[in-house]
Amino acid sequence: QVQLVESGGGLVQAGGSLRLSCEVPGRTSISLVAMGWFRQAPGKGRESVAAISRTGRTTYYADSVKGRFTISRDNAKNTVYLQMNSLKPEDTAVYYCAGRLDGRVASIFRSVEEYNYWGQGTQVTVSS
Repeated sequence: QVQLVESGGGLVQAGGSLRLSCEVPGRTSISLVAMGWFRQAPGKGRESVAAISRTGRTTYYADSVKGRFTISRDNAKNTVYLQMNSLKPEDTAVYYCAGRLDGRVASIFRSVEEYNYWGQGTQVTVSS
């Protein structure tokens, strides 16, 4: 079992920045886990925002956040980050981190169905 604990959400004005963190506490090494960030706005489905491979060398971004968001990981700290800059009101959502234990070090995963473990979610609200 892999536990994921998110933090860093909040209220910010349009154009501002936030950094989300997703920690993997316990005995599981995050280096074994491919990670992703998803978000879900009210009345909408959960969508992929960014993903990162086990080594951090491969990343993916949704078109809507490309150039504004950066996913990174610090395996020594068992933590994955999502730096969000130039935030827009349409970025308002509950953000979830997700993990998948996988033997492939370079693979990334983009769909909800590919992930086995989920955090509890953290609210991000961007005011105009």
